[in-house]
Amino acid sequence: MSSRFISPFLVLSFLVLSGTQSFSQSKSITLSNRSSLALKDRAISISRFSLAHADDGKFPLILTASGDTIPSQLDDVDGDMKWDELFFVVNLAPKAKLKLSLNWVNFVPEFSKRTSVRFGKRSSANSPVKPKVADTAYIDEMPKKIGYQPYQTDGPSWENDKVGFRHYFDGRNAKDLFGKRVSWMSPETVGLTVQGAVEDNYHVLLNWGRDVLPVGNSIGLGGIALLVKDSLARLGVTVNDTKNNVQSTSFHIYSEGPVRSVINFHYSDWKTQGRTYQVNETPKIWPGMYAYQNTVSFSGLKGDETLLVGLPDVANDKQLTEFTVGDWTVIYTHDKQSYNKEFWLGLALILPKKAYQGSFDAPLTGKLSTTYLAKLKVEEQKPVTYYAVGGWELADPGFINPEYFRSYVTSLTEQLSAKVKVKIN
Repeated sequence: MSSRFISPFLVLSFLVLSGTQSFSQSKSITLSNRSSLALKDRAISISRFSLAHADDGKFPLILTASGDTIPSQLDDVDGDMKWDELFFVVNLAPKAKLKLSLNWVNFVPEFSKRTSVRFGKRSSANSPVKPKVADTAYIDEMPKKIGYQPYQTDGPSWENDKVGFRHYFDGRNAKDLFGKRVSWMSPETVGLTVQGAVEDNYHVLLNWGRDVLPVGNSIGLGGIALLVKDSLARLGVTVNDTKNNVQSTSFHIYSEGPVRSVINFHYSDWKTQGRTYQVNETPKIWPGMYAYQNTVSFSGLKGDETLLVGLPDVANDKQLTEFTVGDWTVIYTHDKQSYNKEFWLGLALILPKKAYQGSFDAPLTGKLSTTYLAKLKVEEQKPVTYYAVGGWELADPGFINPEYFRSYVTSLTEQLSAKVKVKIN
């Protein structure tokens, strides 16, 4: 999942420093950790609006008082081809302040890559896969209908230095888990033969890791659906269907950089239960966590719908556990729930407590089955943000222990909840 996509809005690790290294418009950024926690790889996002006189022709260079560089990037998070946020991650001691200087420079700083996105497609059954930054899948372009799988790894995959995920862009719209054994980005050739053909070669253990989660007819780890009155409504179809229930699904890589990657799915005219919805979904990932963030919104709601977020129950024999941390509700499972019950795997959802309305187990058969479904309040065009977590024993041997996994998820939720004040001078 290393970068094959160059965006003018990103600080990319593989670009070479170029031009005269001039500085301009230095600003001071002060970060205040208001919590008693030591924060590691804490995500800091500063809106473009907060950075008056930011120069579009320059790049950010953030320095500590001792002259160390903080890797950063400029991200387009709404798809308008203009950067919206300055983003970086930092470590902060409990109750500590950290003063940084922000300089605008006319060269591209070189940073190690800690996130990535991979997306490839072939135009025919006999054509090699080519990298893409965007694509649209239409209602009658299901693999069962056209006779071949057009997408590398069935759709886009994204990762950080801890874990990877993928989305079935072939109409199923489920989200899968790539377990990682290494901190570096996995190879671009995952899911491809030497000739560039689509191949399922990622269910075997390699040096970087493997696909570890059986998904079946669930919606995967953090996948979405709706409960319309009392009826389950799957966003999309299953592997054996020849026609989608979504008129068109668009995918874009909004940003891919050293410390954050942002992707987007837009589902146009999802027809279900006699209704038509528009759905927007924006997964984000940054370093240091065995998780990704997802934000979803709907239009066309009638008021009797409930958002459903999935936690697969395909190979799990243990009970679903629920607890709260601050403003969040966590639900999780822990079992040898990988393929063939080979590896210990913890799966969790970190959900906004104000929106959470309980959970239930979907049927064992059907187009939406073998999954726990968290129920969340959803309102017209109001975004809902949550996190999906996957802890594999080969990524961290501690994940063999269910209490260790619970402790990790608790700590992660506390880290995400901690308040950091950002002051710009």
